[in-house]
Amino acid sequence: VQLREPGGGSVQAGGSLRLSCRTSVRDISKLAMGWLSQAPGEDREFVAGINWIGDTTRYADSVEGRFTISKDDAKNTVYLQMDSLKPEDTAIYSCAADLSPLEWLATTGRFGTWGQGTQVTVSS
Repeated sequence: VQLREPGGGSVQAGGSLRLSCRTSVRDISKLAMGWLSQAPGEDREFVAGINWIGDTTRYADSVEGRFTISKDDAKNTVYLQMDSLKPEDTAIYSCAADLSPLEWLATTGRFGTWGQGTQVTVSS
């Protein structure tokens, strides 16, 4: 499985970015999909996830109400809309996929597959 995350970039605090992730999997409709972030010197952590049906989402407390995850099964693509960005959101963001239940993935962040990542930089 390959996950590619074009996009990312730099933005000022309060701004918005939209990340997208295209997968090589023919059918993502049976996978839980998510986004992970890794700031310099820190471990990779869970940011947002969506279940395989697409009717349930989970977010880290730090991004709740500011970020929105969605997916388009027909395009095998997952999105992360990032609004009201803060300097502390600066990190490499990676798309991730797994067959495990979303609740477990949201708690552990232990997705089995993730992409190379894209840099998001938020300046104050």
